[in-house]
Amino acid sequence: MMALRSATVLLGTMWLSFAAFAQEIPLVYPVEHTGARYAKPALPSYDDLPIVRPLTDPFTWSDGSGRSTQFGDWSRRRAEIKAEIEHYEIGEKPVRPEDIEASYADGTLTVNVTVNGESLTLTSRIVLPEGDGPFPAVIGMGGGNGSLPPEIFASRKIARIPFNFGQVMAHTQRRGREPINRLYPELKYIGAYSAWSWGVSRLIDGLELVQDELPIDRKHLAVTGCSFAGKMALFAGAFDERIALTIAQEPGGGGAAAWRVSETLGNVETLGNTSSAWFIEDMFRFSNSVAKLPHDHHELMAMVAPRALIVLGNPDYEWLAEQSGYVSCRAAHEVWKAFGVPDRFGFSIVGRHPHCRLPDVQMPEVEAFVDKFLLDKQDVNTSVTTHPFENVEYVHWYDGWLTGTSTFPDPNRDDIETTYYEAEDAERGTDWIVENDPRASNDGYVTIRAGLNSPNAAPMSAEGTLTVSFTVSRNAKYYLFARAHCASADDDSFWIKIDDGNFVQANGLRTTGWEWVELLNAELAAGEHTLTVAYREDGEKLDKIGITTYIYGPSGLSE
Repeated sequence: MMALRSATVLLGTMWLSFAAFAQEIPLVYPVEHTGARYAKPALPSYDDLPIVRPLTDPFTWSDGSGRSTQFGDWSRRRAEIKAEIEHYEIGEKPVRPEDIEASYADGTLTVNVTVNGESLTLTSRIVLPEGDGPFPAVIGMGGGNGSLPPEIFASRKIARIPFNFGQVMAHTQRRGREPINRLYPELKYIGAYSAWSWGVSRLIDGLELVQDELPIDRKHLAVTGCSFAGKMALFAGAFDERIALTIAQEPGGGGAAAWRVSETLGNVETLGNTSSAWFIEDMFRFSNSVAKLPHDHHELMAMVAPRALIVLGNPDYEWLAEQSGYVSCRAAHEVWKAFGVPDRFGFSIVGRHPHCRLPDVQMPEVEAFVDKFLLDKQDVNTSVTTHPFENVEYVHWYDGWLTGTSTFPDPNRDDIETTYYEAEDAERGTDWIVENDPRASNDGYVTIRAGLNSPNAAPMSAEGTLTVSFTVSRNAKYYLFARAHCASADDDSFWIKIDDGNFVQANGLRTTGWEWVELLNAELAAGEHTLTVAYREDGEKLDKIGITTYIYGPSGLSE
């Protein structure tokens, strides 16, 4: 059979009214965004954003006027978090268009969306169980079951609906030239996670429009995906409240992992080195100042609350930043706890298996969430907090907004050792010159002479180096920071070495004006040492050196 309807038909056929939710904490909602009626919060410019080193408080109003842990206030607060993530990370997700048509024939759902006279078509080849239904359904990013074993859903008579994300935006988008840009040319800057979330929502619109022909139980929809598609599933579930269960498999940096925590780890997907196609270009202003973001990704996960979310991790892959994901999950869980539904959020971080392949040990955890939140089985245990990070301290990242007293490390603590050095006072070769800038410490900075570049190896002559002699008081790990001004990717790197070690490159230091950037960190013995900085690209400006045992580094002029 085939059906063709206009989106306006839906208004009279809502399957659940908001009044019905008033008696209990809802498991799902009948609309995409319950907070659409609220005005956007103030969204300060980059320069006006304060530094917040711990994880941001998900219960505090954006204007700083107070906080609320009352569930009745959550829709408004969630709308604020949504606006912040859109403004600073992914771009605004377009609202539901007025002109949507859908049909279902020969096992394929077709959704046509028309905006400004331009059309976009989504198609999805649906796998329906045998029987009459209606059936719960999972929307898989790129495939009907994402990267999860299909038997999880097939054995439970759950329909599988693939989201063919390339019909909206390619994995490596060409900005302004993707299918969604025909409909919204003014949004050519948007990131893929805004576009893909929009696409999933339009697919759900299609399910609503063909409800008489396609027997899908829309009160029991799930989304899932792995890796970059795990992020896709997480954003989709966070941004559409019609999704009852989100299964984010190994979403890594830009997904469950908190940008702030990832900055303290090793070779992981930090904000500065995630894919620029997935986010708006303006987000990368925060590459060296993630503490200025007014939100973090524990709040992206919290946007799913009070609906169900399980995050799956794999610590065997360093890039996924699973320790950061663990801390972020611990913080996000506090939102579900505050609303009295802690069993609707879980995380399982398990190694010894390939990327995006669910191990046997995680199968029962996923099945429990599917049984409870797609099949309404209340006798299953979804209190899942599986992880290998017993020795990781995490409470200080968010205890300030739990207890009112933060234990986050204070840079002014007595056991923190920090020394600063003016770059223009260092011993330097003739290739370095001193320039003036009232925004620099002591009004001066150094830079390399124009035209000098050495991208493949540090310059051999002393003319190209700058050295700082310093002393540390104990055997400890020290972090070396520079207050720098690196305006573009063509002038954002140095060669660095300590004592007689080898030069290593500190690259990707692009800043927004003068900012502190980490050059390297090293275990040092108490005593005297020498830091040597050599040029790699011309154009970068160096104001000051900070050497500290404080992992999070300096801020401001740090006189």
